[in-house]
Amino acid sequence: MKKMAKIAIPLSLGILGLFIFNSCSVGIPDGATAVKNFDSKKYLGKWYEIARFDFRFEKDMNNVTAEYSMKENGHIKVDNKGYNYVKKEWKESIGEARFVEDEKTARLKVSFFKPIWAGYNVIDLDENYRYALVAGNNLDYLWILSREKTIPEDIKQRFLQEAKRLGYKTENLIWTKQD
Repeated sequence: MKKMAKIAIPLSLGILGLFIFNSCSVGIPDGATAVKNFDSKKYLGKWYEIARFDFRFEKDMNNVTAEYSMKENGHIKVDNKGYNYVKKEWKESIGEARFVEDEKTARLKVSFFKPIWAGYNVIDLDENYRYALVAGNNLDYLWILSREKTIPEDIKQRFLQEAKRLGYKTENLIWTKQD
């Protein structure tokens, strides 16, 4: 029995460590490039989620917004809100974002449950900072954001074409209702 414990405990700790390491990935999908000459001050403020891939944190959510503000320590506060139309309740999650490289490259890591971080990569952005295409670590995470509750068709098509080029299955996007 002691022999089994000597093997099981280190093996379990190793698997747990590997899980945590993998969950902290702040990569960017192959072929994607983060926006250069990024101005974080212009990016701050409220964004409406136009589309996303469905995942458990946003399941059954409408009226989803993200609000970004500068913290005193220079990091970015992330305040996500949405209405769960099944449970009929508002949900909010507050986290923090930090730059992965430099502040002029729109590659960030975000955490809502430290020490677990995930990639947040702005891969397309209009010149007026009104519409953004955001990729996660891999092809499982993608968001289309807007400063308004809608997005112009030409911007929508531009973002969808870029996402398809990278290998995203855009037919699986959830188009968020914004009332």
